[in-house]
Amino acid sequence: VQLQASGGGSVHAGGSLRLSCVASGRNLEYYSIAWFRQAPGKEREGVSCISNHDRSTYYTDSVKGRFTVSSDYAKNTVYLQMTSLKPEDTGVYYCAAARREISSNSWYHKASRPDWWNYWGQGTQVTVSS
Repeated sequence: VQLQASGGGSVHAGGSLRLSCVASGRNLEYYSIAWFRQAPGKEREGVSCISNHDRSTYYTDSVKGRFTVSSDYAKNTVYLQMTSLKPEDTGVYYCAAARREISSNSWYHKASRPDWWNYWGQGTQVTVSS
């Protein structure tokens, strides 16, 4: 599966952005999809994911209540709606896919790490100014 992320940009703190991850080559319904981000000088961290088997969603603690991951399988697309953005949300955002189920336990212990995922899109830059 090929992934294409888009929707990044520059906003002021408190603003919103919606990122899109469009898949081609495979039906996205069979894949769990995650969003990662990487700030300069920092490791890539898992932000959110949506599981392929029951569409459960999971978030890293720092974005809970502000970010929402959703899917539109008719468009083979997963979205990340980001609201109340903060300067610390700045980074390059990537979407990733794996044909594996995710549970709450696996997200927090394994799937929030990049090495769990098999397919990656190119990144999209998000910059939040104070």
